[in-house]
Amino acid sequence: MKDRDVKYGDITPFFGEDFEKAFARFLSQTDKIASFANSFVPEGEDGKKILINYINSVKDKVHSYTDFQSLLAMGIFSPAVLSNTSDGFTTSGAENIDPDKAYLYVSTHRDIVLDCTLMDYALFLNKKPMCQMAFGDNLIANPFIGDLLRLNGGIIVKRNLPMREKYLETIRLSEYFVDTIIEDNYSIWVAQKSGRSKDGIDDTHPAIIKMLYLSKKGTGISFNELINRLRIVPTAISYQYNPNDINMSREEVKTIREGHYDKRKYEDTISMMKGIRGYKGKIHVSFGKPLEGDFERPEDVAREIDRQIHLNYKLWDTNYFAYDYLESSSRFKDEYKDFDTERFLSLFAHLHDDVRTFVLNSYANPVREALKEKE
Repeated sequence: MKDRDVKYGDITPFFGEDFEKAFARFLSQTDKIASFANSFVPEGEDGKKILINYINSVKDKVHSYTDFQSLLAMGIFSPAVLSNTSDGFTTSGAENIDPDKAYLYVSTHRDIVLDCTLMDYALFLNKKPMCQMAFGDNLIANPFIGDLLRLNGGIIVKRNLPMREKYLETIRLSEYFVDTIIEDNYSIWVAQKSGRSKDGIDDTHPAIIKMLYLSKKGTGISFNELINRLRIVPTAISYQYNPNDINMSREEVKTIREGHYDKRKYEDTISMMKGIRGYKGKIHVSFGKPLEGDFERPEDVAREIDRQIHLNYKLWDTNYFAYDYLESSSRFKDEYKDFDTERFLSLFAHLHDDVRTFVLNSYANPVREALKEKE
């Protein structure tokens, strides 16, 4: 294990003595814990007191990232977020998960932090082992956040590197994924592409699959054998409302219009907080069936992931109505017969036409993707 600690130690979750030291640092920073509590405790409540008291009640039981996940992330964070910002949380497909096996969960990507957190919560509720989770280092606004992510099973993805270094780092990261799943029997979550799906089209970037194979190609393992041994689970996480729908649409429209979008400092952190605190309505996590069979190319794997995600994605009244509204149809009218369509449209009435259309398409596109798969 020491060789692996040297090889991957700067990007992995904390283990052993490193975990104990990082957890001690975390406990000592009560001011930052209080600030973090404000991200998921309703305004007017003493978030610091609630969180500090809870942490003190369980801290002696926390000795690993799996303890941190089950006692803190699942014990207070996820329930509080869901209680304060959603109208219900449901899951499906957990019967596809064998608790004695490790998987690579490849999921939709709509929220910076909650996609992986709520997928873990779905596993937790269904009494399945939770997983390590890949996060971009752009989220690490300070050392406290860095510690928090790695205490919670976070794997750090280094983004701002020169081209050559970035390639080598991606190979190293991919090798860690494979080693962790196949050799250590720990599951890992990764988003199906590096950026959030701002347009509501959930497609997997084949490069993710390609790099997994390239990291192990020298061992002589075949592409198909590697894919089958990774037990890839396509996972669809759907929100009735996306708290970041408007700002993401503005970003994309500006990118389309001007050819680029320059993010402001801490913009990802602001989006992360908005995603946590914002209203999400109903939420559903759907686990697909682990990939098995014959796969010749990364594109074939990506296509099967997409097929399962598009068919398993839970469609809400917001999705069906946006589709009918934009298509000038009444095809799915029964799916939103009790839905306040005027109120929904009023949420975007103040926007420029191009931004408003983009937002509505982000809700309609999952319906379009499901229809394509059924054709």
